[in-house]
Amino acid sequence: MINFLIAFGVIFSLMLGWILVQQAARKVAAKYPEFGPAKEEGLGCGKSCGCQANRCENKE
Repeated sequence: MINFLIAFGVIFSLMLGWILVQQAARKVAAKYPEFGPAKEEGLGCGKSCGCQANRCENKE
C-alpha cells in the first residue's frame, strides 16, 4: 500500500510540476512578445498537424 501511495505522490507531483512549467512559459511569452508565443506540446506543426512528406503548410 505504501508503494502505491509513493507512486501516486510522485506521479501527481510530476504532473503538477509540468502544469507549473507550462504556466511559467505562458507568462514569459506574454511578458516578452518579441520572443514569440510559447510552444505548447502537441500544437503547431509536428506530429499532429496533418503535414505530409515533411512539408507543412501551417507554419503557426
